[in-house]
Amino acid sequence: MPRPIRKYDEMKAVVYEKYGPPNVVAVKDIPTPVARDNEVLVGIAATTVSAGDVRMRAFDVPGNAFVRFMARLFLGIRGPKRKILGMQVAGRVEAAGANVTKFQVGDEIFASTFGTGFGGHAEYKCFPEDSIISLKPSNVSLTEAATYPIPALGALNVLKRANIQSGQKVLIYGASGAVGTFAVQLAKYWGAEVTGVCSESNFELVKSIGCDHLIDYHISDFTQAGEKYDVIFDAVEKLSRRSSKSALTENGVFLNIGSQGKEDVNELTELKDIIEKGALRAVIDRTYPLDKIVEAYQYADTWHKRGNVVITMSSAD
Repeated sequence: MPRPIRKYDEMKAVVYEKYGPPNVVAVKDIPTPVARDNEVLVGIAATTVSAGDVRMRAFDVPGNAFVRFMARLFLGIRGPKRKILGMQVAGRVEAAGANVTKFQVGDEIFASTFGTGFGGHAEYKCFPEDSIISLKPSNVSLTEAATYPIPALGALNVLKRANIQSGQKVLIYGASGAVGTFAVQLAKYWGAEVTGVCSESNFELVKSIGCDHLIDYHISDFTQAGEKYDVIFDAVEKLSRRSSKSALTENGVFLNIGSQGKEDVNELTELKDIIEKGALRAVIDRTYPLDKIVEAYQYADTWHKRGNVVITMSSAD
């Protein structure tokens, strides 16, 4: 059931006023947003601390000087323009504007906040009904649903370019991370023979989601092993096509998660269908309540999380 709005129309949110280490974020009471005519107000049950959240909080943006300059313009020169992080959520519709037709109060949804100013690390957020929001998959919990809209949608968006066919050989570099775990499962869904590259400590996890072969990047360089792949997908932005070329077949395709295109709500719906077929499950490393957000960032900052780090609200299932 929808939960009541907090007393005095305030909500708890994780706010950061400056870039820096995990302790720059703090839980504060701020006004609860009000849905406009074309918006729904979502009571957030779960969100995540993603690699993108970590990079924005610390302003640790990969790339050359121009890329960093453009990122500074987007994120804020003197300090964050958008003071609440959180790139993906799952929750329930608490209120719907007069012109909303796709959703109604009580609907369970999952959504990306990337095009709506972020803001997932809060108890409530408004979404235009034509943003990247969909009814959540019926066969997963709200806690699980919160892990899909950014890494799974990104993996789907990029991997579709390769038109993966049954029997093809696909290598996923960074197979144990949030993007990588979904990429492994998507490649298997399309019938590929999948090799995952990660640390040996994560072999069992990656094997459990269907990976056929495993390479420990600490001790083996896949580009020197003599194996050829139809698709190489870099899920952690550590490779280049040039460095990977020796491991590609003559018509092989190199893909990088950094080349993801514009988000598309139709792809979120496609993702929902794949999840409901049982072909894609969430890998959750750790779960924290909202008031432990600093600890969640401290763990995410190690860059050794396996799958997703989830933040739950009081209404999480």
